[in-house]
Amino acid sequence: MARVSLKDLARHLGVAEGTVSRALNNYPDISEATRAKVRAAADELGYRPNPTARRLATGKAEAVAYFMPTSRSAISTPFVSQLLQGLGDALAKRSWDLLVVQPNSAEEELETLRKLVSSGKVSGVVLSRPAKVDARIDFLRKSGFPFIVHGRAKDASDYAWFDIDSESAFVSAVDHLCALGHQRIGFVGAPTYQNFVQDRLNGYKKGLQANGLPYAPDLVSVAELTDEGGERASFDLLSQPNPPTALLCVNDVQAIGALAAIRAKGLTPGKEVSVIGYDGIWMGRHANPPLTTMAQPQAHSGRELGDMLLSIIDGGNPKDFQILRQAEMVRRKSDGPVWVEQPHVQKILGRNEHE
Repeated sequence: MARVSLKDLARHLGVAEGTVSRALNNYPDISEATRAKVRAAADELGYRPNPTARRLATGKAEAVAYFMPTSRSAISTPFVSQLLQGLGDALAKRSWDLLVVQPNSAEEELETLRKLVSSGKVSGVVLSRPAKVDARIDFLRKSGFPFIVHGRAKDASDYAWFDIDSESAFVSAVDHLCALGHQRIGFVGAPTYQNFVQDRLNGYKKGLQANGLPYAPDLVSVAELTDEGGERASFDLLSQPNPPTALLCVNDVQAIGALAAIRAKGLTPGKEVSVIGYDGIWMGRHANPPLTTMAQPQAHSGRELGDMLLSIIDGGNPKDFQILRQAEMVRRKSDGPVWVEQPHVQKILGRNEHE
């Protein structure tokens, strides 16, 4: 079957091609009744606009760029893949394209961003994992180019962002572990130049304070946001003379590494040492044991990011698109009451191990 052209659609309606084009592209000088009539005829005849012609008519590149976190393993992480799925779903509703950019360094990322903005190849940008003071955000602010951030920098007052309240989530996680009897809670962290890591560390500290527990630097271990990093950091924490009875990890991937470290120490994760992650990635359900986590819905987040960015590209005020959601604890099998049969736990609780 031959492709239905704009000329065919105009002939069918008995109007000028320009009227059809302007109606399909929502020009304000075309009445709503005419727009509805043109759309109905387009659906009836199976008309699909020529992408090149449509971009010339609207002056917009129907594509959005997502900048990957500057990590070689980022593309393979479940967090990123689920986010991309949701972002792609949002853009597909308009038949827009998604361009994925993966720089090797912060310097390369900023230069790539500058070139992409001036190239006209995309109409908007999605950034993730912002630094406390982020040069990418500063550049896009000054350029006036449409963008949205998954997360927030330290100053997030005048641009669009979608974020989960990490600080509150980690307060809740500490509250939960304390309610289970844990008094030595380890924190498997990451470098705090990334603002979300700082937020999660702040939540950990506030949670300890709220439960009358001191903040102990020796219970904090900084690692890469990988399973290997989580395993190494957790092994170090568990090798202390007075090790933690629970581990709170910055993300689920680290937490899966923590489970491996616990087993390597000859202990049972979820029984002798509790573990809680953050993100709610699908693979956590299949960990050994299944991972308890503070979950944020990545695919849903991706769809919201896409919808918000498209609204900004359409002329919306970026300040009107700032959304903070709450994480939700998903309990599985990796957390439980403090294991009081361990000698160092009995000492903490003021018990004599020979009683």
